[in-house]
Amino acid sequence: MKKIGKNIVNKKPSIYPVGKLIYIYIILIVIIVLMIFNTINLNNTLGSSTNTYVNDVTSQLADDISMRIEAIKSSLRLLSDSINILPDNQEISSFLQKKCENLEFTDLFVIDDKGNTIPEQSETFDLSLVSSSFKGENNLIYLDGQSLLFSTPIYDEKGITKVLIGIRDKENIQNLIKPKSFNGQGLSCIIDQNGNVVISPTDLKPFMQLDNIFKDGTDTDAVNHIKKMRKNIINGKSGVFEFTASDDTSLIISYHYLDHNDWTLLTLVPGELISSGTNQYIFYNFILVACVICVFSVLLYLIFLSYKKHKNWLEKIAFTDPLTAGLNNAGFQLDAQKLVNTAPPSNYTVIFLDIKQFKLINQNYGFNKGNDVLKHIYNVIYNNISSNELVARSENDHFFICLNESNKQIIQTRLDMIIAEINSFAKNKASQLTILQGACLIENPNSEINIIQDYARLACRLNSKKSKCTYYDKEILDTMKKEQELNDLFENSIKNKDFHMFLQPKIIISNNKIGGAEALVRWFHPERGTIYPSDFIPLFERNDNIIKLDLYIFEEVCIFLQDMIARGEKPFVISVNVSRVHFKDNDFLKAFARIKEQYRIPNNLIELELTESIFFDNQQIESIKDTIHQIHQYGFLCSLDDFGAGFSSLGLLKDFKVDGIKMDKKFFDDISSQKSKDIIANFIELADKLNISLVAEGIETLEQLEFLKSVHCNMVQGYIYSKPLPVDEFILWLKTIK
Repeated sequence: MKKIGKNIVNKKPSIYPVGKLIYIYIILIVIIVLMIFNTINLNNTLGSSTNTYVNDVTSQLADDISMRIEAIKSSLRLLSDSINILPDNQEISSFLQKKCENLEFTDLFVIDDKGNTIPEQSETFDLSLVSSSFKGENNLIYLDGQSLLFSTPIYDEKGITKVLIGIRDKENIQNLIKPKSFNGQGLSCIIDQNGNVVISPTDLKPFMQLDNIFKDGTDTDAVNHIKKMRKNIINGKSGVFEFTASDDTSLIISYHYLDHNDWTLLTLVPGELISSGTNQYIFYNFILVACVICVFSVLLYLIFLSYKKHKNWLEKIAFTDPLTAGLNNAGFQLDAQKLVNTAPPSNYTVIFLDIKQFKLINQNYGFNKGNDVLKHIYNVIYNNISSNELVARSENDHFFICLNESNKQIIQTRLDMIIAEINSFAKNKASQLTILQGACLIENPNSEINIIQDYARLACRLNSKKSKCTYYDKEILDTMKKEQELNDLFENSIKNKDFHMFLQPKIIISNNKIGGAEALVRWFHPERGTIYPSDFIPLFERNDNIIKLDLYIFEEVCIFLQDMIARGEKPFVISVNVSRVHFKDNDFLKAFARIKEQYRIPNNLIELELTESIFFDNQQIESIKDTIHQIHQYGFLCSLDDFGAGFSSLGLLKDFKVDGIKMDKKFFDDISSQKSKDIIANFIELADKLNISLVAEGIETLEQLEFLKSVHCNMVQGYIYSKPLPVDEFILWLKTIK
């Protein structure tokens, strides 16, 4: 890398001989002639084929719409077959509600010959609309308001006594017929043979101009085309023609017969849509050719003269961070490699800084404020290093520093001073940035900087002393080996059921009865013995093994509830933690729902617990809203765990429709403080007003319990009643508390 950079610096631009310049000119002229010829030919070809192109594309659109309508009918027929095997109306209603959204129906229900509906409809349905389906036909009609009604008979041993009805509203069907081609500028509608609009376009004005032209009668060609179109529509034929609207814009209309109800698809496209792009392309090509002819000699000469200037400019782009105007990671690696290669061993240290939870700054104060903070951090570091030291923002909120120092105490002192100056803007301690630090001493001058950076980054990731710098050493290497060993044990432990479900009860304070439980995981390996959650949970969250582990514990919960129900015992709600890793997959809830259905667990017996750590920015929050809605649709309850651990909790209560919250243990650590008591009491009152169940977790003392009783807290969870217990011990404990 160093050698390449040096060659570039020393290389000087050469001057081409006159013969070579003439040769280049000849090639240029040939290219110009070919460009002109090709442009003219392209214009002629596209001009003559515009209508053909529009006709072909809209024909494909019509075929696609016909197939989609047929697919909707087929889906409805398949659903009708499934309904007969469902045991009761409640199952049918639940089944249809799920399928309604999946199949994009506005409404989906079953109606019998007496007008009874499943699910029950708010308005009386006109049976005459589906009379043909009671006679065995699959029907499609349009309703007032331009909704489409699909109906299909449901056969049973008595014949046809019910009909399955699916309704798609106007907006849904408009999206179905909206042209995907023509840069989104095309408009489509569906009409019947009498010219009645079945589905209107999103904009009626262009179609109204067609009607105005026909009534006006001044444009004879357009009127004849319209008459021909009406005749063709009656005969089920297709066609295309171009006309000029009243505002002198050119429009192309294409009409194609659909294979349903003798309907026809009308598509309107701006006539200049294709030709305007071509004309603009031709114009720019001619301008380009003229400019090339006029300035080619001067430009070629300037290119040679400005070679070195452009080289420096390219280097600046390649090695400069656009936000801080300092080095980026590539520039840092290049310059640090030069420093290290020319220095004695153990003379330099590379340090990695990670701004903890920086995304919350962007979320709460905006990206501009976040960028200002990053520039402030860079400037503070830059002002505190010498000329033979480096700093760079590598990406996002991460920084690398290369210090000409190997003494850990001196390095820590310098880092403490830098961090103190960075936080000098903070008005209070709560506003200060938490900066994690990891470092690697460069003992070998020939070490590759990118590897040293990885070591420093790894040391930072494993930093347990949040305010001090962690150095890459044998202990970290041992930690990596330990993590690898745990990863290697994971799959077999899942198969051998070395992971055990523990349950910790939630007690209703008012009557000392069990109100629920939380499912926790413990790992008992036959060779390694007990492996603590703090050793494997963070690890599995980093490599996504937590997904499989969460589903494993979830299935254990389902088995436990199934056994309770089979024994005739009254089941209670069990909470299951859902790791933030699941949210990388928008459809992750399907796996939980599939297991729940497999064990036939009734709705609202399993509560999925989410933590504040899954919320990053506004886009993420919108996604979580949808997820919580899906959680309820699948028959789960939803709660927020570790409530109050972050500073966005009150905002979450406003945004999310959760069933419960668990107040974090830290609220109750200082229960003797009147301020703490007031906060807890008001929080409980707020949850009660919002109709949200509240659980106080981590309750260990009688003083805490008595206070929670006095402020009418719903439930508590903690060692005051029971520690987490294995399933067998938990069942015995249940008998004791009863």
